[in-house]
Amino acid sequence: MLLAVRNETRDTILGHAIRIADRASTRRKGLLGRSKLDPGEGLWIVPCQGIHTWGMKFPIDVLYLDRKKTVRKLRRALRPWRVSICLWAHSVLELPAGMLDRTGTVKGDRLSW
Repeated sequence: MLLAVRNETRDTILGHAIRIADRASTRRKGLLGRSKLDPGEGLWIVPCQGIHTWGMKFPIDVLYLDRKKTVRKLRRALRPWRVSICLWAHSVLELPAGMLDRTGTVKGDRLSW
């Protein structure tokens, strides 16, 4: 199942082919094994308060969301072999690096699926 994600605050589209990682196996695998994320692609990990990019081959933009899908924290172009957490998050949205800058997404923005 693929989702389209919209930043309601900025009236922009963050992605139109967002996969859901909502089971232990899909959360564990994440984006490992991929060589890139194309524009429009992404991964929504739920529930999730932290991620790592160990073994990844490309940087990603990361959005930490609360239960209302409000951005609580973001990381731009998180490089491979890094760790990032947000204890206030309920889920994480991983997008191609540069998407946050292209859409003007900032902390406090509200997203919809």
